[in-house]
This record gives sequence, C-alpha cells and structure tokens, in this order.
Amino acid sequence: MMSSPNQQDVNLPEPVEQSIKRICIDKNQPPLKIYARKMLAEIGQQASVEILDTIISSKTPIKSFSGFVSSLVKTNYPVQADTVLSALPPTPALWSPSSSSPHKPNGENLQSPLSSFPVNNCSSNLQRKSFQNISRQLSFEDETSEQMASPTSISPQLLVLNKLEYRKLFLVLSYIGREKFEAVVSLDDANEIYDKKDLCMKDFETAIWNKYGRSFCKSDRSQYLDWDSGKTHLYYSHICKDGTCYFKGPYLNSPITHLQRSLHDDNILIVKFENGAYDPRKFLEEGIFVGLRQYRFFVFKDERKKAKKNQTEDKKDTIKCYFVHTDPHGHNQHYILSRKSISEARLMFMHIHTLQTIEKYMARFSLILSKTMKLEVDFAAVIVEIIEDIPFQDENGSIIHDEDGKPILHTDGTGYISEDLAMKCPDFYGGKYASGSSSEPLLMQCRLFHDGYAVKGTLLVNRKLAPGTIQIRPSMIKVGKDQSQKLQMNESFNSLEIVTTSKRPQRNILSKYLIALLSYGGVPQEFFLNLLTNALEETRIVYSSRRAALKVASNHDGLQYGYIAQRMISCGLPLNEPYLQLCLSELVGGEKNKLKQGKITISESFYLMGTADPTGELNNNEVCVILDCGQISGKVLVYRNPGMHFGDIHIMEAVYVKRLEEFVGNAKYGIFFSTKGQSSAAYEMATGDFDGDRYWVSRNPELLKHFKASEPWKQVHSVEDSKKRDPREFSDLQLERELFNLFLEARTPSPSMGIAADSWLTLMDRLLTLGDDRATEKDSLKKKMLMLVDLYYEALDAPKSGKKVQVDEKLRPEMCPHHMEKNPDFSYHSSSILGQIYDRVHAYKDEAVLNTG
Repeated sequence: MMSSPNQQDVNLPEPVEQSIKRICIDKNQPPLKIYARKMLAEIGQQASVEILDTIISSKTPIKSFSGFVSSLVKTNYPVQADTVLSALPPTPALWSPSSSSPHKPNGENLQSPLSSFPVNNCSSNLQRKSFQNISRQLSFEDETSEQMASPTSISPQLLVLNKLEYRKLFLVLSYIGREKFEAVVSLDDANEIYDKKDLCMKDFETAIWNKYGRSFCKSDRSQYLDWDSGKTHLYYSHICKDGTCYFKGPYLNSPITHLQRSLHDDNILIVKFENGAYDPRKFLEEGIFVGLRQYRFFVFKDERKKAKKNQTEDKKDTIKCYFVHTDPHGHNQHYILSRKSISEARLMFMHIHTLQTIEKYMARFSLILSKTMKLEVDFAAVIVEIIEDIPFQDENGSIIHDEDGKPILHTDGTGYISEDLAMKCPDFYGGKYASGSSSEPLLMQCRLFHDGYAVKGTLLVNRKLAPGTIQIRPSMIKVGKDQSQKLQMNESFNSLEIVTTSKRPQRNILSKYLIALLSYGGVPQEFFLNLLTNALEETRIVYSSRRAALKVASNHDGLQYGYIAQRMISCGLPLNEPYLQLCLSELVGGEKNKLKQGKITISESFYLMGTADPTGELNNNEVCVILDCGQISGKVLVYRNPGMHFGDIHIMEAVYVKRLEEFVGNAKYGIFFSTKGQSSAAYEMATGDFDGDRYWVSRNPELLKHFKASEPWKQVHSVEDSKKRDPREFSDLQLERELFNLFLEARTPSPSMGIAADSWLTLMDRLLTLGDDRATEKDSLKKKMLMLVDLYYEALDAPKSGKKVQVDEKLRPEMCPHHMEKNPDFSYHSSSILGQIYDRVHAYKDEAVLNTG
C-alpha cells in the first residue's frame, strides 16, 4: 500500500508501520492522516504498538481509523496529544453554529468556547449573535465526523454569567433548582445578574434568593453572615433518577481535607447519584460541566464505618464521590492542574500507580479526603526516617505470619515525632481547634504525603529524637515512592496532616455489643439497670434543672438543637421559654433513643488512643495507661470496637513505667501495649492496630469485681481470597472505568457485614437467656457465633482485601429480639438485659406521658 508524500514526512518505526498496514488491510481502512501519525511519533514506538494492538483486537466497527488512534492517544497520553494538536493550523469551523464539536472526546476542550468572543464586549456580541450549539463528542470518531453525540449547548446567558466569581455563578445555578437554565434565566436577566458582580456575597445571595431561590429552591438556602471567614466551601452536584443534573451550594463548613487544601474548594465538586434508569458511567466519559468548567471523576470514599457510629447520618450519603476541575489544554496557566491528565493529577498526591491491587487503589487514595489540620513544617528542614517494625516472634525467634502470609506486628501503624515538631501540632478539643496549648500531645493521628509516599498512622512524641525528626515504620507506608527513572514529576502536594490527637476523654457510653459481652462475662443485670435508672432520671429533671439542661445540651452541641439550647441557657433565658422547651424536648427524645440502643453513660471508663511501648519493658499481660493524673496502676478492662468475640474484653494489669517519661515527658492520654512475645492484646481485639484505633479502658470497680475473661480471639474460619486485579495492567482509560465501577459497587454494598452483626447479636441475646441446664444448645449457639465473628471481621476489611464474604443461611436466625426493632412479624419479646433496657425506656416514656396528661 502506497503512502502519500505527506504521510511519509512523518517517519514511524517499522513495527508501527507494519501494524498500521495490517489494520488498513484487515479492517479495510484508508491510510492514517498526518495528525494521527504525528501523535504516534510523539508517544514513541512501544506506546504506538500498544495503541494499534488495541485497535487490532477491537471488535467494534471502525468508522475512522485516524479518529480511533487520536482518541486513544488523547485518553492515554493527553499531554503528547495536545502538543501535536496545538501545532496544527487553526480550523475556522471550530466555533460556528453548524460546526462539529470544539471538544475533544471524553469531554476535553480543544479550545476555549470563550475565545471567539472579546471578553469586554461579550454582552453586546451575544445580543447580536444567534444561539451557539457546542457539541461534545465521546465516541472513537474523527473530529470531522458527522456522527456526533447528543449536544451540550452553551447559551449566551451562561457565557455572560461565566465571567462571575465562581461561587456566585454556582449560587445562581443552585438557586434555579431543577429548572432548565435557559428557561429561567433570560439574556437580560443574565446581564442584570452580572451587574451585581461587585456586591458582597451576603447581598448577592439575598438578591439571587429573592429572584430565583424563593421560587425554585425553597428549603436549600445558602445563607451565611461569614462568607469570607475562610471556611471551606462545599459544592454539590446531584444526579437525578432520570439522569439530569442540578446543583446545590455552596455550603460553608469548617473541616478541610488535603484535597481541598491542595486544589482549593472551587475546583472540587461533590457528586451524589440517585438510583435510576440512566447509566451513571456517562458522567465518567463526559464529565460534569459547571458553566464552562469541566469536572472529572477523581476519588471516592466509603464512610459506612463512620455512619455506623453515627446512626443519625443518612446512609445514602456514606459513599462520597468527588470530581475535580480539569484543564488538560492549559487555558488557565495558573491552575495547578493545567495541562495534566487525571492520572497525572493523582500522582501529585501520591504514587498511587505503584499499588498492586485495584481494591486498595481507591481505599488508599481516599486518604486525601480525611478531615485534617495541616501541621506547618518546612520539609527541607525535616528528616523523615524509616525504622523497622517489631514483629510477633515464637519461642525460637521465628516471625509469626497471618493467614495471608503477612508478618503480624507489635508496632503496626505507629512511629515517632520529635518534641519540637509535636509542639507545633494544633490542639484538638472536641473536634475543634484551640490555640495556646502549653504541652505537646502524646499521640497524633496523621497523614503524611511526601515525594510520592502516602503514610497513615500515629506519631508518638519522642523527646529523645533530634529536633525536626519524624520516624515512620513500613507498616505505616500505604503507598510507596516510585523509584524508577520513568517517572518525572517535579510537583507534589507534600504535607503533614493531623486528623486528631490524644486528648482528655469525654463522657463514656456503653453499647449493645459491649453490654452483651460484659453480661456474658458475669456482670449482673442490676448493674446496667441501675445505670439506666440514673440516666432516665437525668432526662426527667432537664425541664427544671438548669444544670441538667445545660449538660444534655452540651452532650449534643454538634446538633442544631443542642447548640441553640446551649447558647440560650448560657444567655440566662428561663427554661420555660417556648423555643428552649422545644429544643430540650428534641434532645430528651434523642437521649431516650440512645438509651434504648444501650448507649448508657458509665463512670471510670475511657476511650484512649493506643500505641506500642517504646521502652520494651511491658509484658504481654500489661499495659501503661496515662490519664490526667499521669500513669495509673491496677487492674483494668480493655476492649476495642467493634469487637464481638467472647474474649475481646481483656483483663490487664496497668503498671507504672518510669522509663516512659524519658520519651513522652508530661504528655497525657493514651494506652501503651507490650512489644514482646508471640501475640499482642491489641491484635487479639478484632485485629486492632495503632494507626489511630481507640481502646476502651475501664477501672470501674463493679465491672472489675464481677467480670471474668474468656479465651482471646484467634481466627478459625477464613474466607477464600479473591482474584487480585493489578491496576498496572490497565490503560488509563480502562483504569478510570474500573475505578468508577468500584464506586458503583460500593453504592450497593454486600449486606454481609450487617447480616453477620445482626445474626451474632440475635444469637447472643438467646445465649444470655439460657440457663446452665441448656448446655448443648448453648454450645451450638457459641459455635455459630464464632463463625459469625470471623465473617464479620473479614467483612470489615473486604473493601481493601477484595474478599467476597457470604453469610450462610444456617447462621441466620429466623426471628430477632424486639429491641433490634426489625419486622414485628419476625420478632420475639426478649427477656435478656438488652430487652429489659429497651422495655424500661419505653415504660418510662409512657409514664411521663401519663403524668403530664
């Protein structure tokens, strides 16, 4: 086959030419156009052969050989593709009413739609010009192909408003609700809104609310007095059941993530997908446009564990999906992601491409979504050292491994930080920042992003370290650095992020699972019922005692009613003030619901962040606990949520370790575990580690008097390992599709974890009511419960391990106790301690209603 002179001007290696020739013959295609040949020359021989092999193996009919090549190069090598395209002569038809798309496949702009309009005369030009249609081409077609995807139109009104400050533009789009933009905002309206561009945000919001929000948005108003306070702006996009999109926000929020801090708020879009008949994958391919900005899928985070702790959180919102603003063609040279692909953008946070399983890819990358405070350090003056972990060892000194062949570690997830750096750490109190701390924290839970590394864990203050030193362990490194010479990234978002610190423990409450385990261990029912009586009495006097009212309000200051009630009481308003009565009534109702769930306050008990003993002096049955008064001594109970094994509550000896003061000085609030021997009490509590886990510690005399410990947990039943998928085997386009599929799967998660937990609680409820004369039945229940425990622990780690956990029907009880509030047709009335707690709260509520009637 002969080539034209123009084609011969672009010399390609022989293997590439052979592949091109094969495609032309086998698939009956014309010779490649010059721009496609230039793209192949730009990416090199190996990449070109891979691109052409993809086309050879494709079963989809090829309508344009050059377009197919162009699309694959743009997707996988956008910088090189842009280099070629930017050198091509301009195409006059790129911006005209009848022209083809001025957008690249997958929604990336070839040129800015605004470039055809003089910015200063945009309004007058738009009034004279007819409506301009801009189409987005998403198939593997030539840019000049007449077969186009459905068009996305940019109206003159939107071009006018696009000149607004971004948050003002977003507010307008938000306040039109689900209405079509062009049907609600005329060109005159757009010019009128633009004339308000110099108003402060407070006045601008009021004007837009009165014009649009009051009619189309109703309850979702973004009304703030502190728009310029520096708080994080949250921008939301909602995908409806029919596949249409509308916006909500911006909303102000205090916490901030590493992602927001690095890219800034307006470059991040939080996307919520409703279930419907549409295909959500189209938003992966096309992206989402806000004005003329394009946002592409970037990261998601599964927050189901957090939602389980906070039962009031909407379960639909537990999977957070984030799109980021992309600018692959450099229209905004000042934007940090200018001329970068999505994969290159991710590399600026960490070398995520080094991970070997697709399941861990997004779980690790979502570390950038932790709500943190940045520790201001000069990395040029900081030494980051990697020190060895301490593994479990048998009596012969051999390292002990888990079922997956990984060494089990005494120091899993914990390292050290020098005292001078620890003193710079913000002081967290109740989740809020308070300056002026006089002493360093004992422990800080952190995220360290540095030169491609992503580190997760805790740092223990170590006064023995040289100033400016951080020591991390291999178990803390979740993403390693790519040491190859192939990676040439001069920019990275280096940061030491603090999630929280060890702080004074707040009031401690029990849970259903903890009450069940303590009751199984011999703690009498009367103990829990007495605690419940005291708690119910406190709710009764809320309406007559300012102290009790302020206490319940303070316990709920994170809720609107709690915050308002706290402020009203502090301002001296009487308790019979009507709105304050309403607030207190809502808070009391919430307190009683918690009591029904076993969330009862208990004294002499604390949740403390755990770490490994730096001195090496503690024995396996010993811990060191530091509270307000310093190190304590004596017996303590230690437990870790979400432990469900009979032996997950340990009786341990709290001892005084003099040498520990050489490391931590007067720092407070933490629990230290031994680094000796074949096992660790922390690991025996549902595979606990030290990357931020908090351990329940109790020295309550009644609990210590009655509780008898059981044999600690050892895994007996394991789930078969699933086939691992290596993300390095995918092209960039394939990887994006795989990651988005993971997000879609996470939205409809396996119910195995919930089924295992509910089945365990049902069987435990039955076990607590059986007498010693039912030994055979009790043994049968215990065997099932042990299997459920192992399945539950496997399900907890399934998002990262990729294991498919299934709960056998034989392990699922047919009936549930009434206190679990399941279907009444499949519930029985339980006489266990959990059932009694539930009934007493209900009876107390009924009595209160009768007395007031």
